[in-house]
Amino acid sequence: MPQSGFYAKVRRGLPALIGQWQRLGQGDADRLALILAETARVAKLGEPEATPSGATLLEWSAPDAGDAIPLWAARTATFLLVQMPARPLPASDDEACAWAYCWLRNRDFDSFEAAECALPDHLRKPLAAALKAAWTDRQGLRLV
Repeated sequence: MPQSGFYAKVRRGLPALIGQWQRLGQGDADRLALILAETARVAKLGEPEATPSGATLLEWSAPDAGDAIPLWAARTATFLLVQMPARPLPASDDEACAWAYCWLRNRDFDSFEAAECALPDHLRKPLAAALKAAWTDRQGLRLV
């Protein structure tokens, strides 16, 4: 039986998040992997040790790849998806949890309301429950 905790949902949703970036991004897998790594560096969302190959990007979008995906890649994919004019949405609860987790990791919010208000309008409803769960998870980690 799969784990049902918030972070387990995030890890299960990460491949779909990466897969959505692949489907909506323009270019072949190698070019999209380069864009992902360079955006991470420029936007200060992480420091990839190396630029992944297109094959690695494809591996990360496999349903069971959640634990293999580096956080910088997921954070950067979220950063790019949120800005797309196509206004993509998460396709499942697990993917919504991954989006919400990365949204909170990408910026420093003083309150849940600030995090929610900063979301683009088209994402507020689809991420409502996941964002609340992500905020609760984040606050819980601060107590450790």
